[in-house]
Amino acid sequence: MLWNCKPQARAFRYVGHKDVVTSVQFSPLGNLLASASRDRTIRLWIPDKRGKSSEFKAHTAPVRSIDFSADGQFLATASEDKSIKVWNMYRQRFLYSLYRHTHWVRCAKFSPDGRLIVSCSEDKTIKIWDTTNKQCVNNFSDSVGFANFVAFNPTGTCIASAGSDHTVKIWDIRVNKLLQHYQVHSGGVNCVSFHPSGNYLITASSDGTLKILDLLEGRLIYTLQGHTGPVFTVSFSKGGDLFSSGGADAQVLLWRTNFDGLNCKDIIKRNLKRLHFDSSPHLVDIYPRTPHPHEGKIETVEINPKLEVIDLQTSSPPVMDILSFDSTTITDTTVRTLADKGEEINSYFLNPSLLSSECSPTTSKKKTEDTSDFPSESQRSIPLAVTDALEHIMEQLSVLTQTVSILEQRLTLTEDKLKDCLENQHRLFTAIQQKS
Repeated sequence: MLWNCKPQARAFRYVGHKDVVTSVQFSPLGNLLASASRDRTIRLWIPDKRGKSSEFKAHTAPVRSIDFSADGQFLATASEDKSIKVWNMYRQRFLYSLYRHTHWVRCAKFSPDGRLIVSCSEDKTIKIWDTTNKQCVNNFSDSVGFANFVAFNPTGTCIASAGSDHTVKIWDIRVNKLLQHYQVHSGGVNCVSFHPSGNYLITASSDGTLKILDLLEGRLIYTLQGHTGPVFTVSFSKGGDLFSSGGADAQVLLWRTNFDGLNCKDIIKRNLKRLHFDSSPHLVDIYPRTPHPHEGKIETVEINPKLEVIDLQTSSPPVMDILSFDSTTITDTTVRTLADKGEEINSYFLNPSLLSSECSPTTSKKKTEDTSDFPSESQRSIPLAVTDALEHIMEQLSVLTQTVSILEQRLTLTEDKLKDCLENQHRLFTAIQQKS
């Protein structure tokens, strides 16, 4: 589902996967949308009303996680086939696999600089991979439970893990040290997300709550109760002023933050200067002052939005179903030849659009010409709102046309049946007259 946060806007439902969709993510520029599914495939969508998608097949088991690199040129996927696969988005091709886990891989994420990948598995390990030599360079193990989710902090020096044993852990990957250990949930932790400043971490748990942790002070500061069941996912916006959560209650909740008054852009610029794997520790890095058992000694704020927040969306938005068409299938055996087809593929991706099934230059040119027939928003002389209204009217007219066609068919059938009845009546009347 693709939602527009503007009031009275339509939502789009993209249909193409044949099983449960397990993970979705926008590319950094927002021009592509990647999705993973239990049908063992990855799909790359153009998030518009036409619904074009490209299908990637390489995994032999359900795909659990998907993640773009910060520059948008690479895609990492994690699967229950115990592997992590990396794809080149520029050429739309499979690159390589990472094998060291001995059980299902639940999550894989790029570091902010793209040089590392962190992964977690049900084999109770968290592994750090070097994308240059494609080797495992670090390994964290846990004897109690396994991690459901892992993520890098904005500086790329630490990772956070969401544990099935109800814990949240912060690791320093430079000194191989467990920095912070939180036991604030009463159920398994399913997802974590760092605030862009790196000072806060939000967690989602099967106990039905969201928790916000202050990493500098090492304590729990907020408990959010909005979902009526397990919370599966949570994510901060790029600016950190919003975050969204999704749960088993079939709800997606959008939250606004009010706990950080710092200028996130300045913090991000400062963090970008320190994206080196072997850089020395810095004061802004996360280090615990004392152990944090979290036995309830420190007061925290508990928020239940159902008691004080009114849902401004009074009615469900109209949903448009978009079926995937012109989809192409890219596998780890066939895509290796794509790089030999020239730079047509490169320009085709940057269009942005997707490859044709033959991946030939002529077909790519034809597809590019087809897409160029649709003017961009800057070239339109008609306002976008008017265009959307006209498209909506055309859709309604199409529905009316189909309805009239169905009515005509039914009327024809009724006329045929009436004709048969009259003929049978005439035969019976003739037969009665002959007998009399």
